[in-house]
Formats: sequence, structure tokens, C-alpha cells
Amino acid sequence: MSKRTTYYILSSVILLLGLISILVRGLQFGIDFKGGTEVALEFSKPIDIAEVRKAVENMGLGNVEVKTFGGSLGILLRTELQELPPEIIPTVKNKIESIIKKVAQSEEFKLIDSSFTALTYDFPNAQIANLVYDKLFEAGFQTAKASVEPENTQIIVRLGIADWIKENFSEYFVDNPFNVLKEDKVGPKIGQELKTDAIIAVMLSLLVILIYLGFRFKFIFALGAVIALFHDVLITLGLFAALYGLIPGLNLEISISVVAAFLTLVGYSINDTVIVFDRVREEIKIHKSLPLIENINRAINKTLSRTIITVLTTLLTVIVLLIFGGEVLRGFAFALLIGMITGTYSSIFIASAFVLEMANRSAKKVEF
Repeated sequence: MSKRTTYYILSSVILLLGLISILVRGLQFGIDFKGGTEVALEFSKPIDIAEVRKAVENMGLGNVEVKTFGGSLGILLRTELQELPPEIIPTVKNKIESIIKKVAQSEEFKLIDSSFTALTYDFPNAQIANLVYDKLFEAGFQTAKASVEPENTQIIVRLGIADWIKENFSEYFVDNPFNVLKEDKVGPKIGQELKTDAIIAVMLSLLVILIYLGFRFKFIFALGAVIALFHDVLITLGLFAALYGLIPGLNLEISISVVAAFLTLVGYSINDTVIVFDRVREEIKIHKSLPLIENINRAINKTLSRTIITVLTTLLTVIVLLIFGGEVLRGFAFALLIGMITGTYSSIFIASAFVLEMANRSAKKVEF
């Protein structure tokens, strides 16, 4: 505790740099929060992600994020778009109609309805409509019949991002068939609601911890623990902002899984802090005549070996998850990695030091 001023300065510098990074660079939010489309594909053979990125470049979907998904066969595509851009629709329409012309041959057909999400065609008879339906489906387009009646002559062709990706990839990866595992769309309104709910979840967890520790120990202990948790979360957020785009292959977007990691590190950090506080309380009860600083030092020294062993074994698991867990889990694992290190550090140099500072300033003896 005699060196706590040095660590105040260290924490202040790191927090300041993190806050500057958040203000200047900002936090990059995933599709869960900012909205967009996420498409997961599973190929029948191992796929080179570089080839997928090359195939995506010429599709007109703008900046598409490409990641591995669940192994060498899976690919995850993310775009901020929720529907096809207007400039691509004529190209898609031409491709659809070229397929229709091959099937219908000399028979005439009409486009009776057009929107950003679907095209509806009418054919001379039900037989041609059924043939077109099958051929478009084979080409990767999601098609539907306007009516279930046998004499139905109208076909609806959906204009979705997943359909456009599937149609292009079917041509690009002829020797490697694939399936669309999922297509998730998140609207900006839903994304904003999720963002608000995530903040509320973290803040409520801190409030409940403050109330519980206030009853379990004393209010200055509870306040010290919560300040340490704010310290851990802010440093981790600052690193997410500062390191985004600087480390290749490391996903540092704020997603639902990263929020789960923040809540996990809050629980991990408070557990470590409570163990230290519990030993401080024991030392105060046993050595009532000793100064508080000595009791805190004795408590920290007695729990230090346990803390180091626990955090190292946990970090080994998190490091393995960070390296081998795949692109989707790397943001989650990175948040846990940083959070566990800062959580262990803050239990000693933030939470315990804050209790000592408050006790010294109030000039009241801490007793249990």
C-alpha cells in the first residue's frame, strides 16, 4: 500500500489514453448494435478465406467483412446493408431474366411488380412458371409461387443479400458446393435497443454489487469495489478503441458476446476483490491494534499466491480460446484476457487502496 501513489498515476495515464482513444477513434460496434446483415455459409470442402474475399470484392456490396466460422468449412459474411443497393438491382434483374429466357425460350413473360426486395413475374402458363421456379431455385435465388393453385402463373423472386451472395458464389466456387446456414438481419432500431439494454445490464450489475457489498462489508469497501470495476471496464473499452484495426485477425468490435465478456469480467473481478476484502476483515478482527495499512498489506500478501495461481490458470484457458477459438470468439476472449489482468490488478491497487484512502481521510477507525 505504500506504493499506491505510483499505481494511481499508472492507472490514471492508462485511463486517460483509453478515454482519448474512445473520443477520437470511437468504438466499433458489430452488426448486433449498428444493424446490417450477417450470412453464414458452410462449404463441402475446406475454403481459402482469401479466395472468398476476392469473390466478394466484385459483388457491389461495399465493405463486406469476411471471417472463418466454426472451422475450415465455414465462412461468415457481414455487411452494414440490409437490402441490395439500388445500383445492383438492374444487374440482379438481368441475371434473373437471362435464366428465365433460357427456360421460357420464345414464350413471353411480364414483370408485374418490382421493389427493392422482390420481383414478381407472370408467365403464359403454369408449366413454364413451374420450370422457371425450379431453375431459379437451383441458381441460388429464393423463389416463391404467388399462389398454391395448380394453375398459378406468377413467380416471386426475392432480392436478398444472401441470395445475391449465393448466386455469385455458385459461379465462383463451382467445384465447392455450399449451403447458407443462416441469414440474420438487424435493423438500426433493434440495434439501438440492444445497445441501450447492454449499458443498462452493466450498470445494474454494478449497482446490485454496490448494494450487496454495502451490507456484506461496509460502504467504503463497496464503493472501492465498484470503482475498481469501473476502472476495469473503462480500460478494456479504451483498449478496444485504441487497438481496433492495428492487430490483424483480432476482432475488436463491440458485440453481444463482448458485452457478455464484460459482465463475466465484472463477476471475476468482484470475486477477487471480495476475497481480499474478506481477508482484510479477518485481519482487522484479529489485529485490532494494528494500523489499517498493515492489516491490508497482510491480507493482500496472504491472498496473493491464491490470486496469482487462479488468474494464471484462467488466463491459460482464455489465451487458448483467443488463439484457437476462431474469429468470432476473439473479441470475447480478448475482453476476458484484458479484464482478468486489470481485475486482479484493481483488486489490490484500486479497491484496497481506495478503502485505505477513505479511511485515512475520514479519520475513523474501521472496525468489524
